[in-house]
Amino acid sequence: MNLDWIVIAHSVCTQKHKMGFLTTKMMERTALFLSFGSYLTSLTTAFLPLWKTMNSDLNEVENWFSGLWLTCLYTDERGIQCKAYDSVLGLPMDLQISRVLVLISIGTGGFALLTAFLGLEGVEMCVRKPDVKRGLLIFSGVMTWLSGLTTLAPVSVVAYTTVVEFWDEGFPDVMPRWEYGEAMFSGWFGGLGQVIGGTLFFVAVCMGDYDLQRLSVPVSPELKPWTKHYLKTEVL
Repeated sequence: MNLDWIVIAHSVCTQKHKMGFLTTKMMERTALFLSFGSYLTSLTTAFLPLWKTMNSDLNEVENWFSGLWLTCLYTDERGIQCKAYDSVLGLPMDLQISRVLVLISIGTGGFALLTAFLGLEGVEMCVRKPDVKRGLLIFSGVMTWLSGLTTLAPVSVVAYTTVVEFWDEGFPDVMPRWEYGEAMFSGWFGGLGQVIGGTLFFVAVCMGDYDLQRLSVPVSPELKPWTKHYLKTEVL
């Protein structure tokens, strides 16, 4: 009878451990997938010339689009014609700051994805060094956060200056004014997704720590042979 209870208890512990391990593994991959998709969205937003749009009631056939790197004009006759800014120093201060922040976001986001992939469970790197994998996930979470914030900041700065200029009473009413473009909304979604992805990396680290802490709890002498055998098969 005692042996039957030992087998049942060992089976329950095994199933709980596997469920916890799968949940941690699933959380890591969910964080990586969300961060990767949000990074692609932010990367596309950085180079789209659709941050601001402008059309005039006096000339409805012309639509202007402005981004961090290009200004485009769309007409029915000629289509889209884009031109890079003539001078970097001649740009408004919000565009100069936004360019720097976007480049930081691209660099930190790509580096975060690389380190996160190396820190995943199941990736054959530093398998015998769980502390290294844990540190890689924490570092990737911080870098993903930084990438998300440096995406949200320039979009928010450009949005603020656009609103201020739109409601500026010093401009005549007949003059066309810049408005929000589609790229600004995709930038907000991409930056917010990266912040959530970085948070999920920390959640995965906490779940992994909980699993290791549960395995380190002392067991009764009758369960030790079963536990040792189970842990050995898991490592293999």
